[in-house]
Amino acid sequence: MKLNEIQDLIKFVSKSGVSEVELETKDVKIVIKTPAGKSRDQVVVQTVAAPVAQPVIQAAPMVQAAPVAETKAPVANNNGGADESKYITIKSPMIGTFYRSSSPDKPPFVNVGDEISAGKPVCIIEAMKLFNEIESDIKGKIVKVLASDATPVEYDQPLFLVDPS
Repeated sequence: MKLNEIQDLIKFVSKSGVSEVELETKDVKIVIKTPAGKSRDQVVVQTVAAPVAQPVIQAAPMVQAAPVAETKAPVANNNGGADESKYITIKSPMIGTFYRSSSPDKPPFVNVGDEISAGKPVCIIEAMKLFNEIESDIKGKIVKVLASDATPVEYDQPLFLVDPS
């Protein structure tokens, strides 16, 4: 693998938001790791000493977070409950573990009452040891956090209610 191909791979990984990629050919093994919340990449390049009878190519799947789904929340007028039809629901784009902050000692990305804008991180979802930062696609105010910290979430599960007004 040529140096410019390795550099292109590093650029692609940093733009995609993936935190770790491993690529191994018969001559080279490349591991690219991006620590969560940091923009610098760590690259380890090793040459394989003994030739293998059959070339082994192993690549980690490139998982890219899908855009956060926006839908109207259902009306919940149960015994004096608030009308939630005006709120927009931010849903999980994948299956994984929901985290409100980047680490246990850090404050949550957002709290109830916080103003958010498009592109602002609202949580992290860990899937297969990859920490995916989920960003808001809308502008508004967080009304309710619907998922508990460090709990499993399903695809399309509501995470936050946002008042867009």
